[in-house]
Amino acid sequence: MKSRKPLIEIVSTGRFLPERVLTNAELERMVDTTDEWILERTGIRERRIAPCDLGCAEMGARASRIAMERAGVQAGEVDIIVVSTATPDRLLPATACDLQAKLGATHAAAFDVSAACSGFIYALTVAEGYLAAGHGEIALVVATEKMSGIVDWEDRSTCVLFGDGAGAAVVRRGTNGRGMLSSYIRSDGTLAELLWRPAGGVLEPLDEARLAAKDHMVKMAGREVFKAAVRSMAEAADQALARAGLTGEDIDLLIPHQANMRIIEATARYAGVPMEKVFVNVDRYGNMSSATLPVAMDEAIDEGRLKPGGHALLVAFGAGFTWASSVVRW
Repeated sequence: MKSRKPLIEIVSTGRFLPERVLTNAELERMVDTTDEWILERTGIRERRIAPCDLGCAEMGARASRIAMERAGVQAGEVDIIVVSTATPDRLLPATACDLQAKLGATHAAAFDVSAACSGFIYALTVAEGYLAAGHGEIALVVATEKMSGIVDWEDRSTCVLFGDGAGAAVVRRGTNGRGMLSSYIRSDGTLAELLWRPAGGVLEPLDEARLAAKDHMVKMAGREVFKAAVRSMAEAADQALARAGLTGEDIDLLIPHQANMRIIEATARYAGVPMEKVFVNVDRYGNMSSATLPVAMDEAIDEGRLKPGGHALLVAFGAGFTWASSVVRW
């Protein structure tokens, strides 16, 4: 299959990570766990934690300013802002509108997408459709997550996994053969209760009983999620490669969602990509939900692992369940 001409190009990226580092050794003093237990099961050594007064809109704005400066784009030139977050600062309005106000991007349409850890790729595909349809020239795609605000710090099965951070990308219509060669997004809502927050919406509004039960915090059936993640990310990788007319041998860098080292290794194996071509930072940041992909992409660029003309495979899995993938020519 011949790869299609990219419709959009990722012009630049930026990232923001809170200064506070929470190590496994510190978690040993907070909850019944050990550094060995966490490292063996997840590959995580530490994660970043945002202070109470730092929200997702501000973290996303800081990452966005870096990406915009690198692209030479002014706030008034942005036509659309698509924000992925599972941890909005507030339920109304969208985090994207608060971010828009912080940037002064008054010309842009701004809204959120909610696809959990797959959200950055979902947001990219939304931006791709908007720009390809001729509705604008420049999009700002942001993934910003404060997972520390929705985990139960007494639940060792979840609190050791997550961290905070934000990543952003400036996107424009493709003109030079660079950009997204393919994308693939899927979901299965029948499995929602394997990874969810049971209360806090209009169906189960918060009251004293639900707060006491911590039903507004993340609940996860770890083994079932692991099996679904491996299966779904393998499928997503296959689909994105097929749609791009490529194979695993053509991929210069695999950038998977950074949830768990064992899931990363299984995804690489199924995609036919050797581990030396896989970008990993889960040991330093843990699972930042949808922010993991743009943060990893930005680090890969800084480290010279994403070079002009190279092919990157992005793949993710998250609550919903959702899963997604994209092949990008850098």
